Amino acid sequence: MNSMIKTIEDLSLNAWPSHQIQIYDGWLLRFSYFYTHRTNSVEQIGLSTIPIDDKIEYCQQIYQKWGTPAIFKISPLVDRIFDRELERRGYAIEHTTQVMVMDLDGFSDATRHPEGLLLEKSIPMRWIDGLFELKGTTNAMHRRIVPSMYQAIPMDTIAASIYQDGKIAATGLGILDREYIGLYAIHVHPGFRGRGYARALCSAILAAGKKSGAQKAYLQVVSGNTPAENLYCGIGFQSLYTYWFRVLPLF
Repeated sequence: MNSMIKTIEDLSLNAWPSHQIQIYDGWLLRFSYFYTHRTNSVEQIGLSTIPIDDKIEYCQQIYQKWGTPAIFKISPLVDRIFDRELERRGYAIEHTTQVMVMDLDGFSDATRHPEGLLLEKSIPMRWIDGLFELKGTTNAMHRRIVPSMYQAIPMDTIAASIYQDGKIAATGLGILDREYIGLYAIHVHPGFRGRGYARALCSAILAAGKKSGAQKAYLQVVSGNTPAENLYCGIGFQSLYTYWFRVLPLF
């Protein structure tokens, strides 16, 4: 199981680049002005040689310079002793996340596609602008750096959107890597929820990914988001593992 978890963790790093990164003694420090926890946290990707206390202190100082909280991602691949040490230092758990997977062998897209559904191989700026509107992103720094983060994705992509009245009402993103298709950025405008748009986007992306050679799929959903969890289970996804973030608030 650890081998599959390691694969998914690697795919996730490829799928969602940060604005800037720094490699520090087997740790990957990611910086994105706190756009998301995933793109603004420390991930352990290799062996450590520097004492842990020194490394934690270093990371805290670096993130403080960026004006963002120090955040560490805790996956099943991270020693639980390290997680307890962060807890002792006052780090709180945030954004507990389920990673779900499914085999595409028996998958077929039987979902009725709404009018206005569009799939594109690139990620156009209008898709990113639509995503900003759906998420209510108003931070000027995020609006400046996030487009370059999407454009830096080194894998083949499938940008999905549903247009209503000339505006994007829903988005989804598929990222192809090895034999996997990852689902990201599934968002539906509140005024258009309950119409099956999220299922239609997921199914269309999975079908396009399978057509492009993907054999498996994965996604990440914040624990407690019951409607999303029910949707993904209904499509055929099953939970593989859970990760969370340890966060030291700024004072």
